[in-house]
Amino acid sequence: MEAQDTPSGRRRGRARGRVGVALVMVLCGVLFATTSRLAAGGSIRDESSDVAGVLADRGRTIEELTEDNADKRAEIEELRGQGAGAATAERTAVVEDAVGLSEVSGPGLRITLTDAPSSALGAIPGTEPDDLVVHQQDLESFINALWAGGAEAMMLQDQRVVNGSAFRCAGNTLLLEGRVYSPPFVITVIGPVEEMTEALDSSQNVQLYREWVDHVGLGEKVETLQDTTLPAYVGPLAVDAAVSR
Repeated sequence: MEAQDTPSGRRRGRARGRVGVALVMVLCGVLFATTSRLAAGGSIRDESSDVAGVLADRGRTIEELTEDNADKRAEIEELRGQGAGAATAERTAVVEDAVGLSEVSGPGLRITLTDAPSSALGAIPGTEPDDLVVHQQDLESFINALWAGGAEAMMLQDQRVVNGSAFRCAGNTLLLEGRVYSPPFVITVIGPVEEMTEALDSSQNVQLYREWVDHVGLGEKVETLQDTTLPAYVGPLAVDAAVSR
């Protein structure tokens, strides 16, 4: 949809014995196949349905899949400890790192985005309520820029996100892996700090958001972290295939 030439229109444009590698990888494949069912569900919510009911159904599905994941990951860890051998353990670790199932530590950034104060409605002519909230495309703009800047691992709110993670915004709330969050929205990322900062500064969509920071008072706080730790991803996985390299 083409953006209108109004403040609102411009913004709307805005992871025993001889146990071989094969057995471990088969278990990983079962894990991926089980959890990929969630991704097949499409959008988190249907605009025409009852949001509370959708969230309740999705929460039950996520709980079931999380239990399946925990069981299969426990099997993998058990096999790794029953004489699988150094080579098998090493290759399994590589798969875990690639998918995002390992804890990651290092320098990074923490970015906090907040809604604008409601007082801007009466103080700034032409301002609408929709202009004062952090939207899904705003979060996507920052996340995409960070990946482009070489991000190695990322967390949104208190959840690790990986390739294939999906979130939706409903009003000024964030729906992520069946959980509902209110602002402020916090992105924590590990990677090359200078390159990621440059990627944010060069992103047109991030710059558009920053224009609205100045215009209506949307919040943006960028902090440099000398060292931080992101937990392993524990949500459902949407993986079509695992390729050994």
